[in-house]
Amino acid sequence: MPLYEYKCNQCGAVEEVIQKVSDKPLETCRKCGGIMHKVISSPAIQFKGSGWYVNDYAHKKPQTESHHKSKPTTEKTPKEKSPASEKATPPTPAVR
Repeated sequence: MPLYEYKCNQCGAVEEVIQKVSDKPLETCRKCGGIMHKVISSPAIQFKGSGWYVNDYAHKKPQTESHHKSKPTTEKTPKEKSPASEKATPPTPAVR
C-alpha cells in the first residue's frame, strides 16, 4: 500500500498515512480541524541489482588526462663504479 503525505492548510502539520489507492483522502487535520491536502513528493524507491542506470553508469567518472599520462619517470643517476672495475689489469702484450 502506498504512503501518502498530507499537510494542513491552517497549522501546517504534516501527516503520513498508509492508504489504499481506493481510500478517500484525509480532509480534516487531527490537530486543529483545518483542511488537509495531499503533498506530492518524490517516491522512496531504491533500485538494487545490476541493469539499472543508477547502479551501472551514473557514478562512473569520466577518464581525465591524468589517467592517460604515463607514470612519471624517475631520474636515473649514473651508476657508481665499483672498486673492482677501477682496478682493471692492464692488457698483456701479444706474443709472437
